[in-house]
Amino acid sequence: MRNISDIIEGYLKSIIEHEDNGTAEIKRNEVAEKFQCVPSQINYVIKTRFTIERGYAVESKRGGGGYIRIHRIQTNSRKELVDHILDSLQEGASSVMTEDIIYRLLAEQAVSKREARLMLAGIEHAAKHYPLQERDAIRARVLQAMLFSLLYEQSE
Repeated sequence: MRNISDIIEGYLKSIIEHEDNGTAEIKRNEVAEKFQCVPSQINYVIKTRFTIERGYAVESKRGGGGYIRIHRIQTNSRKELVDHILDSLQEGASSVMTEDIIYRLLAEQAVSKREARLMLAGIEHAAKHYPLQERDAIRARVLQAMLFSLLYEQSE
């Protein structure tokens, strides 16, 4: 059975998909009321499920007329997607961040399911033998190498 976060995520994604511009503008309290949950649950879903790594940009305006706007980041090509991801890896990559990036690559059909599984396994295996403080840098370097390989494959 799906939990409330999964249901809210699905609802927000359906709004985004039905909009021509790929943007959903919501009022947190209205969505919370719809799902009979606390507004902080909506914040949690947006913060964890609508990240840059997953291909979303979020902006908000507080106050009485406030809103939360979730925009799907569209890329025009596989190369543009990979370049965008490579830029985001300059400061390292947490385990969650690398998973989100790989799932985005899979969702946008830049990699196959098999490639995604191999990437996830390879990144975690490479990082697990290093001290905690070094793992983010190792994950980022391994993922960058994999992404450069994808770009090279595409240009052949």
